[in-house]
Amino acid sequence: MNYHIIPVTAFSQNCSLIWCPETRLAALVDPGGDAERIREEVSAQAVTVTQILLTHGHLDHVGAAAELAAHYGVPIIGPQKEDEFWLQGLPQQSRMFGLEECQPLMPDRWLEEGDTVTVGKVTLQILHCPGHTPGHIVFFDTVSRLLISGDVIFKGGVGRSDFPRGDHNQLIASIQNKLLPLGDEITFIPGHGPLSTLGEERLHNPFLQGAW
Repeated sequence: MNYHIIPVTAFSQNCSLIWCPETRLAALVDPGGDAERIREEVSAQAVTVTQILLTHGHLDHVGAAAELAAHYGVPIIGPQKEDEFWLQGLPQQSRMFGLEECQPLMPDRWLEEGDTVTVGKVTLQILHCPGHTPGHIVFFDTVSRLLISGDVIFKGGVGRSDFPRGDHNQLIASIQNKLLPLGDEITFIPGHGPLSTLGEERLHNPFLQGAW
């Protein structure tokens, strides 16, 4: 699987353009805003977007999803249904951050643990990793050993858990029980900031010391 990271909005959120190198069919993961810039990057890579994928329902990860889905005529897939209240509350999220109002969003398909999503000939495994939000999911390509982790884990940090229905202990359990067992060599693309590996975080992330 090929990928191109597009940082968007004032939150420097990592929107990931991923595609199958054989078919050049692509997906946009967490298009949080700056739709025009995202469209320009898609054109520059000469790929065909077939779907929008969401890890969770926070505004900075979904803000441009509806506009881009309409532009490309593609479905919105994910997150897990427990994040429905976040997606229905997008207008309130917009006001809270002083941003242009984002309308409520309903994906075409919710995702659950064990589901798969296909991008061209690439198959992504779905893991449900609650804690940052209750319906947070991650996407894992077992062939390229690449994980798109959203706001579960970052280089040197983990996701916030002080939002409604966040749970720090549940977040750490998701990392311990779902992500670290994937293997130290796994590279992950976080929702914000630089890439890292699960092994690097297992050894050096201050939130995970003693967790493995």
